[in-house]
Amino acid sequence: MTAATTTGLDVRAEGLTVRFGDTTALDGVALSVPAGSITGLLGRNGSGKTTLLSAIASFRRPTEGRVLVDGEDPFENERLMEQICLVRESGDVLHDERLTTNLEYFATTRPTWDDALAERLLETFQLDAAKKVSQLSRGQRSAFGITMGLASRAPLTMLDEVHLGMDAPSRYAFYDALLEDYVAHPRTIVLSSHLISELDRLLEHVVVLDRGSVLLTSDADDLRARGATITGRTEDVDATVRTLDDVTVLSEHTLGSTKQVAVMGQGARLTPATTSAVRDAGLELGQVELQDLVVHLTGRKS
Repeated sequence: MTAATTTGLDVRAEGLTVRFGDTTALDGVALSVPAGSITGLLGRNGSGKTTLLSAIASFRRPTEGRVLVDGEDPFENERLMEQICLVRESGDVLHDERLTTNLEYFATTRPTWDDALAERLLETFQLDAAKKVSQLSRGQRSAFGITMGLASRAPLTMLDEVHLGMDAPSRYAFYDALLEDYVAHPRTIVLSSHLISELDRLLEHVVVLDRGSVLLTSDADDLRARGATITGRTEDVDATVRTLDDVTVLSEHTLGSTKQVAVMGQGARLTPATTSAVRDAGLELGQVELQDLVVHLTGRKS
């Protein structure tokens, strides 16, 4: 099959609550995911990321509130279900069947499936298509899940912690493959992960969950603009940061006589007065990592 061109599906959650007995996994979640974006669903383990993705994919019905995909409720919606692909780390595969059998089965359920992309990804991740899924290592199973998710080219593709067990070269091969195919075939991609620093360069939109609630939704560049790195001689950096009463220090790194401090402003972005003070001191302003911002916003060290 050859994938059809798509710009993706938008997602909205309105008052979304999901309970498991006495446990509230999601509590009145309200958010939107723009169509055609790469969105990072970020937060610590147990923040509700997997539950949210399961509700969007209609694997789990909301206790209260609703999810809308392309303006419709996805639950038992045949038109939408073939356009939504959720790949979970646990794997939704036929474990006792060969990889080829799984791919053939998956292709029948996805009208946007691309065989050529699946073959390229198998080669990229050095996966033997004749093996059974049960014979793969954890990292190989993750790579196979990624292969199915990307080759589906579903208008809404969600990947939930799919990197687990993969070594660094394999993870970066995944990021490169995702970005390359996204540019050629735009769709809505949601990446759930706690490896925020590795995803930083990919993300256009960010949703941060904390303890089952939405902490923020933001354009990724707007979120980055709330902070900055300040780099220079240690004594100059320390002296300047002490004069800034409208920032919070997120992290500090020192190498020899050079120091870099990541800071976050109290408002939507750093004030002109703050940036002027830094530049007037002869210090370098740089882009802060999303990792530092998210760890600070969730209020707990990772």
